[in-house]
Amino acid sequence: MENNKILDIKNLNVSFNTYAGVSHAVRGVDFHLNKGETLAIVGESGCGKTVTSKAIMGLLPKRQTIISKEGSEINYLGKNLLNYNEDEMAKIRGREISMIFQDPMTSLNPTMKIGNQIAESILIHEKKSKEEARKDALKMLELVKIPNAKERLNQYPFEFSGGMRQRAMIAIALACNPKILIADEPTTALDVTIQAQIMDLIGSLQKELNMGVILVTHDLGVVAGFADRIQVMYAGKIVERGTVDEIFYNPKHPYTFALLKSVPKLSNKNKETLYSLTGTPPNLIDPPVGCPFAARCEFGMNICRVKYPNNVSFSKTQSCDCWLHDERAEKTGVPTELLQRGEMIG
Repeated sequence: MENNKILDIKNLNVSFNTYAGVSHAVRGVDFHLNKGETLAIVGESGCGKTVTSKAIMGLLPKRQTIISKEGSEINYLGKNLLNYNEDEMAKIRGREISMIFQDPMTSLNPTMKIGNQIAESILIHEKKSKEEARKDALKMLELVKIPNAKERLNQYPFEFSGGMRQRAMIAIALACNPKILIADEPTTALDVTIQAQIMDLIGSLQKELNMGVILVTHDLGVVAGFADRIQVMYAGKIVERGTVDEIFYNPKHPYTFALLKSVPKLSNKNKETLYSLTGTPPNLIDPPVGCPFAARCEFGMNICRVKYPNNVSFSKTQSCDCWLHDERAEKTGVPTELLQRGEMIG
């Protein structure tokens, strides 16, 4: 499995200079991606998912961003991208690693025709004529199943529906057959039917092109039938990791429970109050020394506020950072109640 890794991130730390001080957006994140695998990164808005994704792509603003290079690594095929300059990263973006951004309406250029925007990436990375790039752009629109693709090449983004704009974004991202696709909230603002179509499309293209996919989302419902592994992120840290089955049927961290409880279920009775997690994430200008979820956790203990928990492993693939699973805490009986509640959620 070690030889199957295409991306390996170690101890990634990303901070931003703000008017109020330094905000520590990503704090010691570790994960890897295997060839042809789908890894989902889930968590609330502001937990560091998009910052992590843009750090991989080298798209964070240079003046405001501080990426710690002491111990931090973003290894792509064994080479640390943090050591690359802008020209070297430009050769990686789009060709080796591509990204679908959250909002296609603001990510697409409103003054350029869709065909030209797809062809642009091909012209930059491949030695092809404009005519050849145009033909490839047409093939990409057909690949992402946009009807009347030949006519759509000459249209502008405002002439596309929301779902079609998202498909055009996918076409741009896949134009050069990248080895890794980062999909940042690819179904945001789309209705449920279109969401399913977009996810099915990404899944089929992944198999066809044998890509590794990093799916960034706040919605666990989206990843249920799509991802292989899940990383749960909170306040700039990965607090739980595991396979889809482990996270959905045997969650270990209280924050994971809260995310699962927030997903509406068909079994819910009429007029039943939906679960809502109280409180807000901590201010990362002055991050807590203990567990960042302690202030919102109904099972929090005194130690949770003063010391960050150790990582506890439950299998080769599942582990979490939580004091409730420490052998000293188990004597209190609290984890038993927690696990029972987790079984109800699953």
